[in-house]
Amino acid sequence: MLVLLGFAMIAVFMVLIMTKKLTPVLALIIVPTVFGLFAGAGLGIGPMVMDSMKSMTSTAALLMFAIIYFGLMIDVGLFDPLVKFILRKLGNDPAKVVLGTAILAAAVSLDGDGSTTFILTTAAMLPVYLRLKMSPVVLTCVAGLANGTMNILPWGGPTARAATALHLDVNDVFVPMVPSLIVGLIVVLVFAWLLGLQERNRLRATAPEIWGDVAGGSGKGGPRFGRTGSATGAGKPGTGGGTGVAVLERTEELVDEHDTAMADTALDPNRSTLRPKLFWFNLGLTVAVMVTLVANIVPLPFVFMVGSTIALLVNFPKVKDQGAQLIAHAPSIVAVVSMVMAAAVLTGVLNGTGMVKAMSEWLVQIIPSDMGPFMAVITGVLSIPMTFFMSNDAFYFGVLPVLSETAAHYGVDAVDMARASITGQPFHLQSPLVPAILLLVSLAKVDLGDHHKKVLWRTAVISLVMLAVGMLTGAIGIG
Repeated sequence: MLVLLGFAMIAVFMVLIMTKKLTPVLALIIVPTVFGLFAGAGLGIGPMVMDSMKSMTSTAALLMFAIIYFGLMIDVGLFDPLVKFILRKLGNDPAKVVLGTAILAAAVSLDGDGSTTFILTTAAMLPVYLRLKMSPVVLTCVAGLANGTMNILPWGGPTARAATALHLDVNDVFVPMVPSLIVGLIVVLVFAWLLGLQERNRLRATAPEIWGDVAGGSGKGGPRFGRTGSATGAGKPGTGGGTGVAVLERTEELVDEHDTAMADTALDPNRSTLRPKLFWFNLGLTVAVMVTLVANIVPLPFVFMVGSTIALLVNFPKVKDQGAQLIAHAPSIVAVVSMVMAAAVLTGVLNGTGMVKAMSEWLVQIIPSDMGPFMAVITGVLSIPMTFFMSNDAFYFGVLPVLSETAAHYGVDAVDMARASITGQPFHLQSPLVPAILLLVSLAKVDLGDHHKKVLWRTAVISLVMLAVGMLTGAIGIG
């Protein structure tokens, strides 16, 4: 019964948010509450949720003050030069912009922290997407793909958990999986380019007054950002000339820093919060914050608390301005923190009622004995949905040891099981149980259901490709 209730609860939750019948916050609260009562939790459901919520308070604090800090840095203009540099290198071709987003997200993901990756990627790229009339869902999709693939880095968490749970050296688990990581990143870049091409074609079809429908040509690209006036080399609709890509006809509308089209974006050149004279101070402060994060000297929430305080005091010395800044970022804070707290209901019910344990034991029991030698491969496939529906801790410390013990009877080494288990991480990172992905969609103002529609099947493909490469290279063996 617990198995059926567990899977039914997850299925109902996913259907409700993907069909937009309920917002994620409401679904995270209502659905687990109803199913928890059916599971016999009774009045005990309250303590279950509160125990789960206690473990998430530090995460909520981290996200809250991270939003405040990076929101302040955007307001004061720290990221304006970075965005302009990216635009100069990428031009105004949506395909290149999306590809650049993937590269940026993958590079920033080297620090192993998803929240930091999404904050920086969104801060740098969202204004670009808004100016080019591109869909922010593409941004969240590509950032999620890149960060999820990079999440198997040893310092990212899952690889260390797998090694610890099975008493293995973390390098023995990770190093043989490097080819899988590289191929996975290549697939991410391919998906990013294809998404960029789709955006390019969509813009030609939906905004012909801005984007020229250029059929062909051999030019070397459209007009660059930062140049005003008419676009040189931009083909007119139906002429067949130009660059061979969709280029801006009215470049001045998207390039001129004083254009009114910028008024509603984070790069509005006329915003009163700009602090150009404090650029180097803000840059130094941000570098110090990031170094402290990577060094893991003090708890991350406290780092952002102190960083936000210093940033507010220096950039906005007046108390009235400080209050205004906090209020300005309140919508983003409420959106992400409320979702983190609501996620505590789902995890609390899953763990408190025993649904997670029952679901994992059932999965182990239904695996046929003649499939035993393929336990590593089976584990890799199972890691895709299971790490989506439960936390990494629950999977790696609760499910993986059971699967590994079963596999040992068929001659499958524990290290093969550990390597296979981390291939589901690209899919896992899209779970509503992962605070970082909630932060990403909140910052980009994207509906979680829309994000899932675009990203889930792509991350499943990447996970399966990484598993296949692991098998081909011998990193994931068969008993």
